[in-house]
Amino acid sequence: MKPALSYHSSPLPQSWSELPQGPWMAKAVEQQLNAWWPRIFGYHLLKVGSLSSELDSSLCPIKHQIRLGTDEQSSNLLGEPDALPLTEHAVDAVLLAHCLEFYPDPHHIVREAHRVLMPNGYVLLTGYNPLSNAGLLKLWPGVKQQLPWSGRFFTPGRVRDWLHLLGFELIHEQRFFWSGLLGHYKENSGWQRWCERYLGYFGTCYVLIARKREHPLTPIRPKWQKIPSFQPAVKGISARQSSG
Repeated sequence: MKPALSYHSSPLPQSWSELPQGPWMAKAVEQQLNAWWPRIFGYHLLKVGSLSSELDSSLCPIKHQIRLGTDEQSSNLLGEPDALPLTEHAVDAVLLAHCLEFYPDPHHIVREAHRVLMPNGYVLLTGYNPLSNAGLLKLWPGVKQQLPWSGRFFTPGRVRDWLHLLGFELIHEQRFFWSGLLGHYKENSGWQRWCERYLGYFGTCYVLIARKREHPLTPIRPKWQKIPSFQPAVKGISARQSSG
């Protein structure tokens, strides 16, 4: 297994339209998240990256939604996903849509999301599944310099381990959007429906939804021991013992 930390940066997609079949993929991601937005409450939702900012989250009850990125026109907070300009316990939910693949230290991005989340806050994370047709295309040298194959694909199991290591509780995992990302995407075709039904494990995308859990520390009370009272030796017994 290759280390997650890399010293080489890859091109960052600034819009779903820059990715193969990106608009259809964004629609599929929105359909997965729409089932969860009504369950997430709080005051602040942080959408990290340009791809997260473009997704429709109008079904989320959280009204203050912060779009973080490097473009002033599409973002209302400038910053990088691996160095969030927020204090600890600042937001109630974090959306990381196809973000880990294109940064040198994806594990640190997850740590930053954990840092800024309130206790019991949610992280919603999507990415490319390397165990899919699109993931197998990375073996073809002709696409290694193209988006999204210029990035690094991490298995859902590996990202799930990162979440557990930081103290997240995984509450939902799903793989979807069965496609090789080549050619025109045929939405709702018979072949597409059959693959998503029987080959869902090899879907091109995955979504992970986890909740930050923090268990309060239980103070360890000292174990008080009963101190035996002082009992002086009886004079008569001591005298007989000394004479014997």
